[in-house]
Amino acid sequence: ADGAKQGPLAVPVPTVPSAPQELHPGSGGGKPPPPPPPAGSRPPGSPRRVVVQASTGELLRCLGDFVCRRCYRLKELSPGELISWFRSVDRSLLLQGWQDQGFITPANLVFVYLLCREALRGEDIGSQAELQAAFLTCLYLAYSYMGNEISYPLKPFLVEGDKGRFWERCLGIIQRLSAKMLRINADPHYFTQLFQDLKSEGGDGSKHWTISLDR
Repeated sequence: ADGAKQGPLAVPVPTVPSAPQELHPGSGGGKPPPPPPPAGSRPPGSPRRVVVQASTGELLRCLGDFVCRRCYRLKELSPGELISWFRSVDRSLLLQGWQDQGFITPANLVFVYLLCREALRGEDIGSQAELQAAFLTCLYLAYSYMGNEISYPLKPFLVEGDKGRFWERCLGIIQRLSAKMLRINADPHYFTQLFQDLKSEGGDGSKHWTISLDR
């Protein structure tokens, strides 16, 4: 939820080995040890800290802004409409008991952004109905992959009569993006880059949620 305070996301990151140490006197090197580096300096090869922060509400707006720009043919589309589709699905699943907590969190929004960025083609979407069907397909895959539940009902994600088209879109996205869908959880630096990309889709907002990575 927008108002809920999100805690820091702890992500393990492999560190880069530092340069080999100089030999000390008496160990065969014959050289005195190098002087210690100045305070605040970073030796070559040491990790560089990257901090990214954004609130859930800010990332939702960034996602809406991105989709509106991508679907340039839909002149009447607003970011709020896309957000309302997302919230409607999440609320429906909560009320029907399919999930115990809301799905809309910063980490899950980054995953949805990955799917939308790769799957939504602005030149092919000529109506809001087509966009809603495509966007809800992305949401269904995001819930299925990132959600806490074993399975989710199809109905909240289906706004067209032809289920065959829905499943065709699902299979197409999986075939194209399965490697990236796996990588986002396996590679913290890739996740961080997507997080930064999503945040850059919108303007500055309140910053309540922080991740910190060394790289």
